[in-house]
Amino acid sequence: MVARRQFLIAACLIAGSFGLPLAAQQKSPARAPAAPAPSAARILLLPRRIVSGERATLAVLGVNGRLTPGATITFSNGDRLKTDTTGRALFVAPLNPGVIFGSIEGRPGRVSTMILTPAEASSQTMEISSAARIASLTDRFELFGKGFCGDADANQVTIADRGALVLASSPVSLLVLPPMELPPGPAKVKVSCAKRGAPEFAVLFVGLDLQADSSPLKRGEHRTLTVRVSGTTEKISLEARNLAPDVAELVGGNPVRRFSSGEEENTAQFEVIGRKNGTFLISIRLVPGLGRPQP
Repeated sequence: MVARRQFLIAACLIAGSFGLPLAAQQKSPARAPAAPAPSAARILLLPRRIVSGERATLAVLGVNGRLTPGATITFSNGDRLKTDTTGRALFVAPLNPGVIFGSIEGRPGRVSTMILTPAEASSQTMEISSAARIASLTDRFELFGKGFCGDADANQVTIADRGALVLASSPVSLLVLPPMELPPGPAKVKVSCAKRGAPEFAVLFVGLDLQADSSPLKRGEHRTLTVRVSGTTEKISLEARNLAPDVAELVGGNPVRRFSSGEEENTAQFEVIGRKNGTFLISIRLVPGLGRPQP
């Protein structure tokens, strides 16, 4: 079993120490860190489109961005399930088309997904209708189309001929994590499932490096978080989300979006204010622009 890497670029102060939780995938289970407790669950990854009566896979991330086993997910139709040892869960989409909401039990917020009819998702071949034009080297990105597998591990996705990890999936949607040690820049992406495949396409992968003061945050203290972008000189959109609003305030709301400066010094800044002494957690993600895949 491949140990799952951490997926979240975050500013995280824990017991006064600062770190970027960007651990790489490990092929050896002996090297994998202990799995997060279910109480650590914070982020639900649900395919934005699923298909009535068909299989789909969701995933749950913890406070440090790692896949979280044993997390309970509740749906607005009353269904409940738990993530397995990989931090994901395979389920069958409800039969009634329309919007349904999922949430992590005991946590605020919910995630929506659209249930399509089988006719809307029907296809004899695999096709990709839209994909991220720019993606982060260390975070998930989305693909939409037809002919994918609802069981995440049944999909094969390669980026620059390296295997990627499918976090969440349905016949019409994939959430994919790039392989470790992928260099910044454009790379070819290939997708296949059950002897079906789509033409390869290009995605620009960029690096996001977080710079911040590592000392403990105090009540009333202002702290600036700087994100440096590598791999492109164009302006890109970044989103910061406060995962511990009782400890710190994210200036500008929650979430907050900023464009990077572009050019050689391609950076963006976010600010937090301490509400009380303790651990704060701000996730910072690239906001991908979706479009027709380009060869």
